[in-house]
Amino acid sequence: MQQIYQYGWLILFIPLSVAILIGVGLLLFPTATTKFRRIWSFHSVLLLSIVMIFSMNLSIQQINNNYSNQYVWSWIITNDFSLEFGYLIDPLTSIMSMLITTVGIFVLIYSDNYMAHDQGYLRFFSYMSFFSTSMLGLVTSSNLIQIYIFWELVGMCSYLLIGFWSTRPLAANACQNAFVTNRVGDFCLLLGILGFYWITGSFEFQDLFEIFNELISNNKADLLFVTLCAGLLFGGAVAKSAQFPLHVWLPDAMEGPTPISALIHAATMVAAGIFLVARLLPLFIVIPSIMNLISLIGIITVLLGATLALAQKDIKRGLAYSTMSQLGYIMLALGMGSYRSALFHLITHAYSKALLFLGSGSVIHSMEGIVGYSPYKSQNMILMGGLRKHVPITKNAFLIGTLSLCGIPPLACFWSKDEILNDTWLYSTIFAIIAWVTAGLTAFYMFRIYLLTFEGHLNVYFKNYSGKQKIPFYSISLWGRGVSKKKNVTLLGMTDNKSYSFFSKTTYRIDDSDRNLTRPFITIPRFEKKKLDSYPYESDNNMLLPLLVLGLFTLFVGFLGIPFNQEGVNVDILSKWLTPSINLLHKKLTNSPNSYEFLKDAIFSVSIGYLGIFIASFLYKSPYSSFLNLDLINSTLKGLPRGPLSEKILNGIYCWSYNRAYIDYFYNRSLTGGTRALAELTHFFDRRVIDGITNGVGFLSFFIGEVVKYVGGGRISSYLFFYLSYVFFCFLIFFITFLTYT
Repeated sequence: MQQIYQYGWLILFIPLSVAILIGVGLLLFPTATTKFRRIWSFHSVLLLSIVMIFSMNLSIQQINNNYSNQYVWSWIITNDFSLEFGYLIDPLTSIMSMLITTVGIFVLIYSDNYMAHDQGYLRFFSYMSFFSTSMLGLVTSSNLIQIYIFWELVGMCSYLLIGFWSTRPLAANACQNAFVTNRVGDFCLLLGILGFYWITGSFEFQDLFEIFNELISNNKADLLFVTLCAGLLFGGAVAKSAQFPLHVWLPDAMEGPTPISALIHAATMVAAGIFLVARLLPLFIVIPSIMNLISLIGIITVLLGATLALAQKDIKRGLAYSTMSQLGYIMLALGMGSYRSALFHLITHAYSKALLFLGSGSVIHSMEGIVGYSPYKSQNMILMGGLRKHVPITKNAFLIGTLSLCGIPPLACFWSKDEILNDTWLYSTIFAIIAWVTAGLTAFYMFRIYLLTFEGHLNVYFKNYSGKQKIPFYSISLWGRGVSKKKNVTLLGMTDNKSYSFFSKTTYRIDDSDRNLTRPFITIPRFEKKKLDSYPYESDNNMLLPLLVLGLFTLFVGFLGIPFNQEGVNVDILSKWLTPSINLLHKKLTNSPNSYEFLKDAIFSVSIGYLGIFIASFLYKSPYSSFLNLDLINSTLKGLPRGPLSEKILNGIYCWSYNRAYIDYFYNRSLTGGTRALAELTHFFDRRVIDGITNGVGFLSFFIGEVVKYVGGGRISSYLFFYLSYVFFCFLIFFITFLTYT
């Protein structure tokens, strides 16, 4: 077993080879690399699968033996400073590596078809491989310096992936928003790292925890400075995991390709902040004020994310705010010290949310081929409805993910979310009430998304077509404009311009004559055999396969936390897995409750979930019901008094949610507007004062020169008079000064 841990460094370097080979191939052999691009998708999946098997083996060993391993090598050694480089394999590392690899594999398989029509196909897979490498390096880091290096690499990759279609203004603005917002957190993280090195003199986690705990127990540390440094470390996690108030980048990140949304919002970038807090929890747990701050930020994010998801029209933005709210639950659990329930919910949420995002991508993929649908209409839930008959597999997969987020047993999130809710009652009654109400809001907005997308009748856009008329349709990538053709088009130059898809048997031909009509990164696929009609269609098999597998994960991964009886004691797999990490927190691992007690405590949470589903079904039973139509909502609520008050309440809720709680407006006016005002003031000062003084001196010299030139009359006596007068004046000043000081 020791030999297995010695090769833990392979987790980092195996997926990196794909990114390097693609880059070298595009640089040295661009034609061949592009022609055989299907090979790279296969290699990406294969190598990440090897890492997944290796991580799975490490996880099994940890469950059976309950201990961790760390390997380090000296990097920089001086008389006063020593820095080591290595990797740490413990339960937290193995959990995160399992999430990253499993979700990453299915996202890559899904992307092979989803991105098949894009000229940036190879660039996409290169970014994805480097992104996976950065995340794996982050979770295996053994010290804070490594954490920061890979932290920045993850931010760089997210910037490249969110802005993948950089010629779109919204995508360019979104990646800049993510970059700038995360720089705030990264600067706080850097200051916190330097502060704790000043306190303890070490970057290594084990030494850092031991020295810091000793300083705190002996009252040798400045509590105010320690709290400040710990708050700065937590600030880095707030930005990366989109916690209030640095959450504004997360919904805008939806401008990237949908597979990127699944990867960012499921198990990678947003989970990095959760990982950092979990890794440093032995540091935070001895500072009560920081633990209270973590739980406070978590509960605010829980409620804010849920309320902002209520009235979203974009299916991906609704899911993004759902991610924000669920990460708030995890942060709340960490702030309460519920380490096990936090990581449990991280696992269940990762698979459920990956399923939902890939399901939304399948919906968008099916809607983009509809005549009359622009790229932005294909994401608007208000313009959907009735898709259950046309995309049944996607619909069932999306329903499983929705019910899981709603907390319906026996799906994954039920087991983990209910643990957090029970722990919250023991921590704070106010927090528990907010978390319990938010669980109902989660069920409401998630089922709203499902009903608006799949239930009801087909939208009015489809009513102009009988379903019998076949209209050839040629889409431009996934975000280009659709062009309807009524006659066959001659295919030109097909030999070297095929759009390959490794996991799909379908091959699409690309016409070179139309490439010049589009943006540089987009190609126009010509469907040689399959012609799209005016109705949605189910995605290809290699897009449905990840949905089916992630659906199985969502169904069964929650059983990791179900207790079983072992020698008269109730234990579960997850508790055995996390034993070394919980021992590091100096907390006793309590026995898991039996199934009867757990289900009895779950009655309230399940009831609020069903209540949210019932209200959503009641309000959105018509495909045209939405918060956008207040009159229809008022007429639907027959049992409630209607009038100006109800309209004001509904309008206020809608405006709060749809306008993102006006937080972006506040940032634009205060930060962006304040920065612009300061720049204008500085520009005015530079132009009028600094340049004014310089220009004034020059103008004054010119003026004096003009005046003096008229003094000269050509008479030597006049010159001599002015010269003697000047000498006498200077001598007089010198004489007066001399008398004054003597």
